[in-house]
Amino acid sequence: MCGIAAIFAYAASAPGVNEPELVRIRDHMAARGPDGAGSWCEPQQRVGLAHRRLAIIDTSAGGAQPMRWDERQLVITFNGEIYNYRALRKELETRGHVFRSTSDTEVLLHLYADRGDAMVEELRGMYAFAIWDGRERGLFLARDPLGIKPLYFADDGRTLRAASQVKALLAGGGVSTASSPAGQVGFFLWGHVPEPFTLFQGIRSLPAGTTLWL
Repeated sequence: MCGIAAIFAYAASAPGVNEPELVRIRDHMAARGPDGAGSWCEPQQRVGLAHRRLAIIDTSAGGAQPMRWDERQLVITFNGEIYNYRALRKELETRGHVFRSTSDTEVLLHLYADRGDAMVEELRGMYAFAIWDGRERGLFLARDPLGIKPLYFADDGRTLRAASQVKALLAGGGVSTASSPAGQVGFFLWGHVPEPFTLFQGIRSLPAGTTLWL
């Protein structure tokens, strides 16, 4: 269990990424990742990724996140475990990919570089991740087919914010706290909030088994 966060100020009129906000979102998930914390913002301040780490696969510093591949202008923040990462790595190595760590996180970066958003068709495991593609100037979000790993996002029309927890997005201070009638009705009818709704109108869950490209 780790905590991931991302802020993408995609509209020209949007203010740049507020790094203290990104850190507040990240550190509100400290219980999800007690083994380390990291953050990254591009120089233009249009995008930032953050991570709280629970070290399981490759517990060395080589597995720390957000993980960057500067040559391909890719950055990832990832929560989960890819069960077939060794097989995927071996296949990628036959295609010329060179790895610097033994983590499944790095395999995701290389798989994205090799196959783009079709990468998810090859994954076996539980996951939620955000990948920044600097060449295409886009953010790619993905969640596993069973929805084991959570991923929530808020989009106000200028800036997209994403995190592993609703309360973390709220802790950042940049998301509306207006209540969601659909989420509340669902909770009282069924005892849980049905996806993609949350208790807050501006926050949605990325549905299980789906991706988002912005």
